Amino acid sequence: MKSNIGSTDKIVRILLAIVIAVLYFTKVISGTTGIILLVLGVILLLTALINFCPIWAMLGINTKKKKDKAGV
Repeated sequence: MKSNIGSTDKIVRILLAIVIAVLYFTKVISGTTGIILLVLGVILLLTALINFCPIWAMLGINTKKKKDKAGV
């Protein structure tokens, strides 16, 4: 499992997960929609923590910056 999530992507995923969680636990979103969004938030958080998104891998997307081999 090769890392394919860059730092900006990771920050956006974490922020979205936090916003969804706050909206759910303050009862702004509820019911089936709230549960679906909460599950989506958990998935976003997990993919950010492990630095790998299976959907990005299937689509061939990599948001992680490539390091310069010369070290410059």
